[in-house]
Amino acid sequence: MPGGRLTQQERQQIALGLADSLPYAEIARRLDRPTSTVTREVMRNGGPTSYRADLAHRATERRAHRRRTTTPARGAGAAPQRDGRDAEAVAEYEETFTTVLMASGLPKMTARVLTCLFTTDAGSLSASELAQRLQVSPASISKAITFLESQSLVRRERDERRRDRYIVDGELFYQATIASARANDQLVATARQGVAILGPDTAAANRLENVARFLDFISESIVRAAEQAREVLHTAPETASGDTAEPGRDEG
Repeated sequence: MPGGRLTQQERQQIALGLADSLPYAEIARRLDRPTSTVTREVMRNGGPTSYRADLAHRATERRAHRRRTTTPARGAGAAPQRDGRDAEAVAEYEETFTTVLMASGLPKMTARVLTCLFTTDAGSLSASELAQRLQVSPASISKAITFLESQSLVRRERDERRRDRYIVDGELFYQATIASARANDQLVATARQGVAILGPDTAAANRLENVARFLDFISESIVRAAEQAREVLHTAPETASGDTAEPGRDEG
């Protein structure tokens, strides 16, 4: 399987595949590339409806140029990487994580902010720190944070300097899952209201009742699964040798 960066010819083939409504997996198969490579390429260059091979290729060249000018050369005299991490590998992973979040439906800037929060060891950053790390305006950060808070994906706390800090942790995913399941309740109620108005013996009413029953079942199943899975968030992972947490340690 070929490695390295995509060529301009490969990007043209991706554009042709998108024009033919081919799935990412099929485009990747024809290029002999991983599906994740094609997905990441498309999502960070406009998405399936706006992807253009020439613009994508120029954008990649610009990103590569910025990395060459901002990243110290390896070898003797090179600055040590913080925490022993490879800065280029970290940047590549952040792009991949952002792409996956975008594929799940998040806007690009929102996905970048969430990725930044997840990949910082502190798990929290202020708005100014986010703007500095992502090199975007405070207004862009504010808009992304507003959306993330509305989806229960981040929470804010005041630090000792009375600055808002934005935090992500596993508990937030539990809360977001519950909120998503509960969001179906209004749709279920509205569908059943339609059943009463349209008449219980009509085709339209039967259709709405089936929708209500389906969403009701899905919501209840999600809530039950989330409650059970929540225990994972409060259980220390076993070590490589199979050792468990220290006796007497409070897992809650």
